[in-house]
Amino acid sequence: MISDANSETRRRDYISYSAISTFRSCPLKYKFRYIDGLDADTVLSSLIFGTAIHAVIEAYFQALLIGEPLPDLDALMATYRQCWHANQTEQIQFGSSESAESLQQLAQRMLTKFLASELVQPEGRIIAIEEELRGELIPGVPDLLGRVDLLLETDEHVIIQDFKTARSAWNAEQAEESAEQLLLYGDLVRRLVPGKELKLRFAVITKTKEPKVQVLDAEFDAERLERTKAVFRAVWSAIQAGNFYPSPSPMTCSGCGYRSHCTAWGG
Repeated sequence: MISDANSETRRRDYISYSAISTFRSCPLKYKFRYIDGLDADTVLSSLIFGTAIHAVIEAYFQALLIGEPLPDLDALMATYRQCWHANQTEQIQFGSSESAESLQQLAQRMLTKFLASELVQPEGRIIAIEEELRGELIPGVPDLLGRVDLLLETDEHVIIQDFKTARSAWNAEQAEESAEQLLLYGDLVRRLVPGKELKLRFAVITKTKEPKVQVLDAEFDAERLERTKAVFRAVWSAIQAGNFYPSPSPMTCSGCGYRSHCTAWGG
């Protein structure tokens, strides 16, 4: 078993936004997942659900990109069910009022709203779907590896669009607060498509009884980008130093799949 931070550096020559976010929320969870390679005891249903919704949306835009007949609701639901079953596990942790059936019904309501929204005819030309990006952003820190949901190009702009499923509607402030990841991806994208202004865009579909579709833009702020890079640099330094400790929080601990490992951890 790998048990020191320097071995992580040798084993992985890249870093992801989700890995950095995991360390920021709980350094010990980062160690369990990315260094020790431990399997989680449970997987939140929301993660499997979100993955399935993303797979459905990807399938829709792939058909749009290559000029195939656009999938209707039945076809989208078939993709949802296929993805759900592919990722289904006995370790799924459902919410108190959730089941696989109730989530399938929710997916149908959400995808009905998606098909009726402006999202199905995006602004500009599709240039990439689920595109993997990789590059050096910060000297001394491994390459950032990420995946962009949708890249669009107009005469003036390149739009980086991220799809989110959310428990409730977002506002403009939430979009700005959530833009760190897209800022970093934007820094990689502008190297590939230079000379055009970047737009960061969130497409939010709520997981409510009556789902709502929102399109919210965030600013590509160069000053905030540099601050985000500074945060990454500081976090990576802490990872290399082996600063791993639990960070108890009622917001994160209840759904954490590593609770048994955390309880057994003795320092």
